[in-house]
Amino acid sequence: MKERLNKYIAKSGICSRRKADDLIKQGKVKVNDKIVKEVGIQINPNKDKVYVEGKLIKPIQEKTFIKLYKPRGYLTQIGKDKFGRKTLSDLLQELNIKERVFPVGRLDYDSEGLLILTNDGYIANRLAHPRFKVPKTYIVEVQKRVNLDTFRKMKKGIKLDDGFIKPDELKIVRKKNKSTILEITLHSGKKRVIRRFMEAFGHPVLRLIRTKIGNIKLGDMKEKEWKKIPEKELYKLLDKKGKKL
Repeated sequence: MKERLNKYIAKSGICSRRKADDLIKQGKVKVNDKIVKEVGIQINPNKDKVYVEGKLIKPIQEKTFIKLYKPRGYLTQIGKDKFGRKTLSDLLQELNIKERVFPVGRLDYDSEGLLILTNDGYIANRLAHPRFKVPKTYIVEVQKRVNLDTFRKMKKGIKLDDGFIKPDELKIVRKKNKSTILEITLHSGKKRVIRRFMEAFGHPVLRLIRTKIGNIKLGDMKEKEWKKIPEKELYKLLDKKGKKL
């Protein structure tokens, strides 16, 4: 039975399908003795040998799902940062998480909160890819008090450089003397989208915490705390056609 190369790579637990496509385009993937750069190529899992950056890979049988409270000051990437900043690899080592997992989506260096880690490329793709519209909820504190007129404009959305952004849900949690705390839910996967959205309305972000991805909640977890997620909990997420992930 034939299988897409990016899916096979994702099943090995080293990255998501989207990242696998990037590796293929960069010429870092070899099938048997041949480097392949064509996205969408199919292989025979029972006969072909796949190498990523020179290492033979094989699909992982046991799936792992972890939810982690990522603190500020860590890049959401596996490996070292060329500027010497701490990365997710450093955090996993600090927390003695020995499973070979990768992050689902991004969480900015200066942002904190819920991060899902897995070795299942299929689940990672379904949770992170914008076309599946999995909602993500954040608590965000912004500079200055947000007045009613601005709040109404925020709810209607705004056009940014890379497209129109409209929150799925938006509410004011609390107003302070010189700041406002809001809860915002959206499904966009655009880079630093909440920070850019708030800045467009003249309210730069002071603190940003992701509290929920789909039905997976941060709850009362503390910084650097992590827990295993039961597989059945992830599979409660439904797509718009009502089919299980």
